[in-house]
Amino acid sequence: MIQVINKYEFERAFDDHGREDQFSYDGLNALFGYLENYGEETGEAVELDVIALCCDYCEYDNALEAAIAYGYTPDEDEDEDEDEIEEAATEYLNDRTMVIVFDSGIIIQQF
Repeated sequence: MIQVINKYEFERAFDDHGREDQFSYDGLNALFGYLENYGEETGEAVELDVIALCCDYCEYDNALEAAIAYGYTPDEDEDEDEDEIEEAATEYLNDRTMVIVFDSGIIIQQF
């Protein structure tokens, strides 16, 4: 049995499970969009399991923070600016896991 939900119902599910602080508002919207697109592209129904999503995905303020948590050691190249460092960290993550980048942060799938 499949029930289609909207973004509001998705957000409420996190509130109902006491996980309202797991993701920022923007992060939760980005995760919803990713899961919605995944379901449409694959033709597979995506089960809404709030606890599993909280275990499988983690939000960070930026790619460098996420990459360091994932074992990345940034180069100490003084010529790199913040954008280049962030780009290198994002590339590192993309090579190792699924990444959702949005305006105010990044979500990675934790393996």
